[in-house]
Amino acid sequence: MPTITPFIWFDDDLQEALDFYVGIFPNARILDEHRTENGELFYGTFTLAGQTFYGMNGGPGHPLTDAFSLFVMCDDQAEVDRYWDALTADGTPVACGWLTDKFGLSWQIVPRRLMELQADPDPARVKRTVDAMMTMVKLDVAALERAADG
Repeated sequence: MPTITPFIWFDDDLQEALDFYVGIFPNARILDEHRTENGELFYGTFTLAGQTFYGMNGGPGHPLTDAFSLFVMCDDQAEVDRYWDALTADGTPVACGWLTDKFGLSWQIVPRRLMELQADPDPARVKRTVDAMMTMVKLDVAALERAADG
């Protein structure tokens, strides 16, 4: 059975990215590193939250875009804050829980509670939740709940 693994092209900072990501996520690790004849890292395999990724130093010319992002489901506001703060270090907050890290990789840092509120059977609560989310940069669980409650 085939497996599907995200493959991320970096310009030349894969080692820094691997160290950065593995330092943020619990139980993350670098699985292997493949180097060129002169010892430079060419590609590597790593895991974050049980998901395997391949990364490659491919050089410039193929920049990352927000058309592809990694979605991090967080259990509570403290987890949202922790991942948000770590991934926006030298990165860029965007909107609605999205950010771009210092390597150009896009992330969505989303509290589980948002997904629950968006699945509410009351369309008015859902609309208020979504309207509130659309005004936020980093998602705020308490503010989303207040908005849903009207």
